Amino acid sequence: MLDQEIINPADADEELDASEMGCPKPVIYTRKALDKMSSGKILHVITSDSCSVKNFQVFSKQTGNEILDSYRKDGKFHYFLRKK
Repeated sequence: MLDQEIINPADADEELDASEMGCPKPVIYTRKALDKMSSGKILHVITSDSCSVKNFQVFSKQTGNEILDSYRKDGKFHYFLRKK
């Protein structure tokens, strides 16, 4: 992951732009966004927080929301999570 784009952002059901938020806000807002979504839906999260790589791995493991894809583009990190 974090190497190349596999999922098209247009295929996500929702998008969260957390690119101006520092740690731990991207994960907090991701949790809130996922809580509002139905099971199986895909959330695209964009952040510039370099801590997000580890944070989203831990978040996914703890919550069971799967990271389908992640990559870095133009200095921003993109994550695609499937709501459990």
